[in-house]
Amino acid sequence: MCNQPFWKVFSEHPDCDLIKITTNGAVRNIKLGVPVSKFSEAVDMLKKQGAFLVTMTATDKRQQFGIFTVYTVFALPGENTIIELKVVLDAEQPSYPSITPLIPAAHWLEREMKDMFGIIPVGHPDLRRLAVHGDWPEDIYPLRKDFAANTVVPRVTGKLEFCSVEGEGLFQVPVGPIHAGIIEPGHFRFFTFGEDVIDLQAQLFYTHRGIEKAAEGKHYADAALVAERICGVCSASHSVAYAQAIETLAGVAVPKRALYIRTILLEMERLYNHIGDIGNMCAGIGFSFGISRGAMLKERLMRMNMRLTGHRYLRGMVIPGGIQKDVANTSEISSELKEVEQELKKITSIMLASQSLVDRMRTTGILPKEVALALGAVGPAARASGVKRDLRTELPYGAYADFAFKIPTQIEGDVLSRLNQRIEESEQTFAILQQAFLHLSEGALAVELPNLPPYRTAVGYTESARGANVHWVMSGPDNRIFRYMVRSASHCNWPVLPLCVPGNIVPDFPLINKSFELCYACLDR
Repeated sequence: MCNQPFWKVFSEHPDCDLIKITTNGAVRNIKLGVPVSKFSEAVDMLKKQGAFLVTMTATDKRQQFGIFTVYTVFALPGENTIIELKVVLDAEQPSYPSITPLIPAAHWLEREMKDMFGIIPVGHPDLRRLAVHGDWPEDIYPLRKDFAANTVVPRVTGKLEFCSVEGEGLFQVPVGPIHAGIIEPGHFRFFTFGEDVIDLQAQLFYTHRGIEKAAEGKHYADAALVAERICGVCSASHSVAYAQAIETLAGVAVPKRALYIRTILLEMERLYNHIGDIGNMCAGIGFSFGISRGAMLKERLMRMNMRLTGHRYLRGMVIPGGIQKDVANTSEISSELKEVEQELKKITSIMLASQSLVDRMRTTGILPKEVALALGAVGPAARASGVKRDLRTELPYGAYADFAFKIPTQIEGDVLSRLNQRIEESEQTFAILQQAFLHLSEGALAVELPNLPPYRTAVGYTESARGANVHWVMSGPDNRIFRYMVRSASHCNWPVLPLCVPGNIVPDFPLINKSFELCYACLDR
């Protein structure tokens, strides 16, 4: 047994009920039923084998089967395997043993399920409200099936809940939720001694849009429009992740040309985001050259997107089954990308030659590697702290397996490392795009999907500019969506950001915040 792949040993465990094994491209998907009494043991087994948490969600199946269910998805990257654990809960008093003590990255996901479904993670170290605030009534759970989306919920008296921080000479500095400029709401509570930050706590989830509830009951083709609009600057990433989940449910293979075009879209999206973020980081210290040059180069890339697809934000391209329309002007775009690559090198070399910029960023806002691993940080933020994790190579999708590229990492985990990480990742993206344009062969753009089997689950994922976006879908009857859950990269990284601020001064926060470049909309679906 010890010579078998771990996934096989795990699936044959006497306490696990093997539900289904499927293969999507190079990745194996295994679904297991686990008794609630053995849930923590199963999670611990996976943790000891190096598996990492992908997502966690719940469903309300009381009307159909008289139960709630919790689904927890892990990845075994060394074995190109995704394992989904299904736990069935009592409909009257739904609860299960919290896995946060074992997997700290689950802490927000479990709190969300409590707020949205009323499912209690017993033993969770912090059961304060998260996705709903203090003025939300008790015992009203928005993602239960008996909650109508158009319900007007009466507000009650409540207040923000913060962990107490006490000491002589400490001050509280509240910032937000309303900010200067065009920005979504978020409240940050600084606990300071003079200008030194002792602690930072954040209250988010101010603009819950009901994305997941809105998708329920929609035909999977119509729900694709919802997925595409989760985030303005990650349209391709979210739409591809959703499409992959639907394609896994349908059991279809996407045509090669469509896979190449999807990869081009994803890397063009990564590129304009990274270059825009490089410039935006300069705004945190008032380095005007970087701000203006980054914005100019980002605008040039977005105009290239327009010529390539007909949309600056790459919308209207991805559908379940493939690509809706072909790309245009590919040879011109490929040639112009070489010019953009040289321009980026000039801009970043000037930035890094500024000693004042480097001094301001170095040792600021450090994210230790062990914290990044424990809390499940993703994307450039994690890789800048030495976590070499990228779904493009660990769980290959699209056409990435056909291309030669590296996954750069940094060591220090500070703002400067996050800047250098984006610079080096941009270099790799230029290489991927040139290979994709060069080998873009003729062929079909999409495949027709058969009817989806009802009450089946699938996960789709992409490595966006911010990190892993994960879409979990359960199908319903008549090709409709029964449950839809999105865990964005920002959902993983927002809990990490406040931990990087203590030990710095209050004026460092805008710089640290911009170095993560997190999205409120992706978080607050």
